[in-house]
Amino acid sequence: MGNLPPAVKHCLHNQQLIREYFWSEQQFQQEQNSVTGGLPEYVKIVEVGPRDGLQNEKVIVPTKVKIDFINQLSEAGFPVIEVTSFVSSKWVPQMADHAEVLLGIKRHPHVKYPVLTPNLQGLHAAIGAGATEVAIFGATSETFSRKNINCSIAESFGRFDEILRHAKEVNVPVRGYVSCAMGCPYEGNIGPAKVAEISKRLYSMGCYEISLGDTNGVGTAGSMKHLLEAVLKEMPRHALAVHCHDTYGQALANILTALQMGISTVDSSVAGLGGCPYAVGASGNVSTEDVLYMLNGMGINTGVDLHKVMEAGNFICKAMNRKTASKVSQACFNPC
Repeated sequence: MGNLPPAVKHCLHNQQLIREYFWSEQQFQQEQNSVTGGLPEYVKIVEVGPRDGLQNEKVIVPTKVKIDFINQLSEAGFPVIEVTSFVSSKWVPQMADHAEVLLGIKRHPHVKYPVLTPNLQGLHAAIGAGATEVAIFGATSETFSRKNINCSIAESFGRFDEILRHAKEVNVPVRGYVSCAMGCPYEGNIGPAKVAEISKRLYSMGCYEISLGDTNGVGTAGSMKHLLEAVLKEMPRHALAVHCHDTYGQALANILTALQMGISTVDSSVAGLGGCPYAVGASGNVSTEDVLYMLNGMGINTGVDLHKVMEAGNFICKAMNRKTASKVSQACFNPC
């Protein structure tokens, strides 16, 4: 642990401190068993900060800063880091350096580095820059679909079919996102059956995993439960992930509900960076640091080093001259 401040040690090794100072080993194990009963032993964290976290920032983040940021995240032990988006710079100026970023990062052998490809042109550009995994974005709302990817839901599936067919030809896995899974900023409530329909269709077309996005953060534990009950009737648990924004402060509760229902993949963003340019009022993604702190406290393994994540969050926040949105980092991180 070196010379880390006591507060940081507490954040990183809360379970060890409890065991050492308060409980016997037997009592500690009994508590762990009661907390983790029925929950996954391992949760895959998909770090979306470099793409979803930065895409909505008005001030352009320098390419070198993005590369250094991603390299720090790689050192933290994430299994998946979403790097950038191969989208037109006209629509998302922050992602204009997508090829330079993807080519510039230091890749770790056990880390996947997917990129977003909204159309066939983006797919070809991504593969040309060395992408080995891509993601596509669908929506449950016609209005959001037109604002986000400039086409109807029906038209979007035509694009997705092209992307999936070409990706399969070159052995590039495709992940699917479903936006507005718990409500739309333009159309309001979205029924779980609609989300289940879109999710099933993407999965049947060849997406290996479907991430259900609470795009404007309106979901609650109750609506997450109803959503997953509907979607799990159409596709397997292992192929589902949750992507929660924390607009109303409900993200951790929603994630916990998903874990209790057997979901073991969670999207999050270091320092709570993010927001959607097409969902007015939606604040950032759930903070990776806060998710890790919760999972660590429940005895659930992620393989991710919380302190290194806080360091990466501090780095990118300093570069953008902003304060972290992570409650955990605000409470206990002191840069060395």
